[in-house]
Amino acid sequence: MQKVFYFILAISILVACNLEQEIELNLPDYEERVVVEAYLEAGKPYQILLTRSNSYFDAFPTDLAETFQQLLVNDAQVSISYQGNTIELDNFPTIDPATSKVYNYTSSQVIPFDTLNAFSLNITLSNGETISGESTFLPPIPIDSIVTEFREESSGIDSARVLTYFNDKVDENNFFRRTLYVYRNGTLEALQDFTADDRFVEDIVVFGTAYEFAAGDTVINRIYHIEEPYYRFLTSLEAAIAANGNPFGQPSPIVPAVYGTANALGVFTCLSYAEEVTILSE
Repeated sequence: MQKVFYFILAISILVACNLEQEIELNLPDYEERVVVEAYLEAGKPYQILLTRSNSYFDAFPTDLAETFQQLLVNDAQVSISYQGNTIELDNFPTIDPATSKVYNYTSSQVIPFDTLNAFSLNITLSNGETISGESTFLPPIPIDSIVTEFREESSGIDSARVLTYFNDKVDENNFFRRTLYVYRNGTLEALQDFTADDRFVEDIVVFGTAYEFAAGDTVINRIYHIEEPYYRFLTSLEAAIAANGNPFGQPSPIVPAVYGTANALGVFTCLSYAEEVTILSE
């Protein structure tokens, strides 16, 4: 009984104490950076988004026009060089109707598919600083087969998983981005989007899913064959997102896929992929 008394007394003392203490952190001034999003897809026009980064603690404007005014970089000279030709991009904000993505530098010229010759990005900011990048279309890696496996659950509802097979060349270092979408009930839903390399696979690569599909679902498989700088950018971005808001996580800097005299973030890359659309049936 005496032990219980002393235990209750100790708890009461701790509760009575003021354990809260304000800590003042002196954070360094945030350095604004220019962010480049430049993805080249064959058969589409040249489209680039050039914006400014903001501090995590900056107030986000509620007015849409004010948001664009603060974020968009509209006073740069942007061009892309290809086979000795220079394509000048106009500062003309537009929205891609297929993806609903916004761009503020565009050209009406269509991007050719060329796996031999490189494309070069050239950006000159109003202060004279430059941003550059270089990329080449990689040959798409064909999807070898799509395997659908159904199982009967105890609930009586059929479910299926999808296995995507493709061949990897063992004498090359290859990097992939895998995306998977399902179309059901008039809605397109993204289920997978991740990167991988071929360090731990030989010859045949398989990407699978959980048992989460039903007969009649339309599954869209994509396998991107990506360059190493884009792979490093994506993996560092994933790590930075995972560390954000985690008090126990280590800070993870984003590795840009562009370079130059400007302290810029972002990516310039050519996108090539193989795609298969499958309507699931038993």
